[in-house]
Amino acid sequence: MKIKQIFPLFLGLFMLCSAFSLAVAQDSNPSFYTINGVVKDAQSNRNIAFASVFIPGTSVGTVANLDGLFTLKIQKSYDVKNFAISHLGYKMDEFPIEESFGERKVFTLERHSVDLPGVIVRPTDPRELVKGAINKIAENYPVDPLRLTAFYREAIKQRRDYVSISEALVDVYQAPYAFSNERDRLRIIRGRKSGDVKRADTLLVKLQGGPHVSMLLDIVKNPHVLISRESLVYYDYEFLDVVKVEDVTNYVIGFKPRVILEYPLYHGKLYISVENLAITMAEFSLDLTDRRKAEQNFILKKPSSLRFTPTNTNYLVTYKEIDGRYHVNYVRSELEFFADWRRRIFRTGYSIMAEMAITNRSSEEVVRFPMRETFRPNTILSDMVPVYFEDEFWGDYNYIEPEESIDSAIQKINRAFDR
Repeated sequence: MKIKQIFPLFLGLFMLCSAFSLAVAQDSNPSFYTINGVVKDAQSNRNIAFASVFIPGTSVGTVANLDGLFTLKIQKSYDVKNFAISHLGYKMDEFPIEESFGERKVFTLERHSVDLPGVIVRPTDPRELVKGAINKIAENYPVDPLRLTAFYREAIKQRRDYVSISEALVDVYQAPYAFSNERDRLRIIRGRKSGDVKRADTLLVKLQGGPHVSMLLDIVKNPHVLISRESLVYYDYEFLDVVKVEDVTNYVIGFKPRVILEYPLYHGKLYISVENLAITMAEFSLDLTDRRKAEQNFILKKPSSLRFTPTNTNYLVTYKEIDGRYHVNYVRSELEFFADWRRRIFRTGYSIMAEMAITNRSSEEVVRFPMRETFRPNTILSDMVPVYFEDEFWGDYNYIEPEESIDSAIQKINRAFDR
């Protein structure tokens, strides 16, 4: 049986044209506390990227950015004293909320050494281990629909300069992980985009699908992307390591293509819980050995005289254990490529980053909203949200802090607004 390949990043290339509108400022909300911090390694003082920041016992949280920076908003109605931070290879730690207000503070994590109990043994057949994880999806992941709140950001760069930044708060109806033919549905709560951070040459790059495509990167919910039972024969697997993820011991299983198909496969790592065989994280990239084959799976539309050459892809998906079930927590995708016009000597490098963090989950009042409100797979986020990049836009919603380079671009936008 052949697997229909669903690629987690669709790219449209269009001739340059744009029109922008303006949004209305949002009032600040005094009903929440705000903690601003940076997560660092206690030994090396190195910033820790993509650490999970959350309130224990709740579904509220966010993710530190590439530079280790985070902002966590906590409703005053919550009766909690601590928040927690966790990351692969580090001991999860809790910090008092009352001592964390004010200017941005440093929060350190201690590295986690893995002491292997006698019951943990090196798997002799990593393929069977992955198969076991697939077979236990119904036990390890939600069986009921959920209502998710997510923060989504996409950024497009030409060489080193940003040409587009778009962000949105997303309402998600998440269908059960198993025994269901339902699909997730998304709608935009609030969104914004940049104006021309840097005017592109003659090419406009747009990302189609936005947060909808990010949800497709949930490889457990959408196993046809990477871990379906049928795909097991397409990959070679090997045991790489044993690590701690949020204080839970995990096998690290590497995989790479073993066959050549009409579409490209992936290579990367799966993190599988030793205790219950839950997939807790995945890091992977598309095999770009055949660049022409890869091109056909990224490009939606382009001028016939334009050549597109993908050079690098990276995907990251993390899951969080809540009450014995694992939930998608953070998704990030990156694509780098060159675009050049035929008969021209020079070519231009572009990169696209898209990320989504689930900031809240609820099993109450879960209603599948109508299709007319749904963000469709062929929708382009930047075409539907206004230009606006002032402070306090997100109110009491949690979001991902912009990376240093994105923050610099946003400050540039704000200075332009102030003129």
